[in-house]
Amino acid sequence: MALHLLPISILFIFISLLFPVSLSIPFIVLHGIGDQCSNRGVNEFTKKLSKFAGVKGYCIEVGDGKWDSWFKPLEEQGNLIARGVIEFCDGGPLVKNYISLGGPHAGTASVPLCGSGIFCIIADTLIKSEIYSDYVQAHLAPSGYLKFPNDMSKYLSKCKFLPKLNNEHPDKRNSTYKERFSSLQNLVLIMFEDDKVLIPKETSWFGYYPCGGFKPVLPPQKTKLYTEDWIGLKSLDDTGRVKYISVAGGHLGISEADIKKHVVPYLKDQALVRTS
Repeated sequence: MALHLLPISILFIFISLLFPVSLSIPFIVLHGIGDQCSNRGVNEFTKKLSKFAGVKGYCIEVGDGKWDSWFKPLEEQGNLIARGVIEFCDGGPLVKNYISLGGPHAGTASVPLCGSGIFCIIADTLIKSEIYSDYVQAHLAPSGYLKFPNDMSKYLSKCKFLPKLNNEHPDKRNSTYKERFSSLQNLVLIMFEDDKVLIPKETSWFGYYPCGGFKPVLPPQKTKLYTEDWIGLKSLDDTGRVKYISVAGGHLGISEADIKKHVVPYLKDQALVRTS
């Protein structure tokens, strides 16, 4: 699930010049894989955010035909779709704060939402063997962000979405993606301490395995994406705009208390009056 925010309206900007007010920013919610806006969990989550923030929020169905064709292979991964809106969309909405709940930002090394049973092990093995084929890339949503560190050459040459989103191709780095992403006012990355869906869980913070193996898990600051600043993560971090947050629970199991503490503050916009 991902949450990203649109700027306040012209009317509110005008009012903020006259009065000292705390403004709520309109927001949209992009749900995670296999979910729908009409499902109880997402629906209630959106309503709670609206109640806590004091403004109407909207859940958006990505696969409703209104989104750029870029996102069709990944229409069920809200976190990455949200980043795609920020990085790829010419003339897209100006996003102020981006709040990510358990997003596979650096990739994941296992098929999501399966488990550790024998059926899942077999399915995982079969899918991995063909994960970078054109057919699987076009028809299986998670294939666009599965990243096996022991097969990086095939990942970079065959994976259709994440390498572009993360500006990983050395000869195709797009400065516009970096410029757009680093223009965020706040990047809030929430990791779930007992996340068994994302492998490794630190991918929620852009942490990942080193190229060539599955040990150790590198913190985001030790990855090339960060040190070479491919998408502007380091630029954001250097200016204090990245919030690395760890909460208790499994994947997307965020408590109401953590919502109020870590999410709601970024639905608010403090406007100060100029006295001269």
